Amino acid sequence: MKTTGIILSGGGARGIGHLGILQALLEMDVRPSVISGTSAGALMGALFASGLSPLEILGLTKKTKLFSLSDLEFGQAGIFNMKSMENTIKKYIPANTFESLKIPLHVTATDIVKGETVYFSEGILSTPLMASACVPFVFKPIQYQNKLLLDGGILNNCPVEPIAGTCDILIGSHVNSISTNIEHLKMKDIVDRSFHFALNHSVYSKVNQLNLFFDPPDMSRFAMFEMNNADDIFSFAYDYAKSKGEEIKRIMNG
Repeated sequence: MKTTGIILSGGGARGIGHLGILQALLEMDVRPSVISGTSAGALMGALFASGLSPLEILGLTKKTKLFSLSDLEFGQAGIFNMKSMENTIKKYIPANTFESLKIPLHVTATDIVKGETVYFSEGILSTPLMASACVPFVFKPIQYQNKLLLDGGILNNCPVEPIAGTCDILIGSHVNSISTNIEHLKMKDIVDRSFHFALNHSVYSKVNQLNLFFDPPDMSRFAMFEMNNADDIFSFAYDYAKSKGEEIKRIMNG
């Protein structure tokens, strides 16, 4: 039986797109043997690896407004902290360890002092997940294992490295494609686009290492920290993945 690894990028609320892609894959009887994720992709991957279905995760992201800054508490210096996210992780994955997951998971973060990518796959789960999703200038950096950690996507938004060479099939899911059909940009749009233009190189440079690559178009039209479009994000990514059904069957049966 072929082993299948899936790599999930960051993207804030756009990370809900991973759920649509996972749902489509499950309906085609494609089930990940191992998951590697960064930022929102790490969080979606952890919830899925715990045994929750993509539809169940979609429901809880809306109920908890997981990617909405409006529900988070202000920390020092006016920067948001991640207590809300930590509470959600502990609520839905009460054992709060990598070892308790039903599917092995690798989480990516950035050591902002040394400028290095750091991978986690054992021990406490919530702290590495928070570090992996710790978007610069939005959240306070996470101090863990003598490292000061920020969003894993800063250096690696397609963390294939932890599972490369361990799987027969590698699938990448990227949810930050940038729309060029846009007339007006607000300041938050400029910050968002600048951030993801910089990140996307670390994704597209690795496509040749993947057997399948999902990259739903124009995802930047969905805001990073707004949950109003959660169902639309899920459905759009789901339909996109389903449209690749023949390619998926060919790769999986090849």
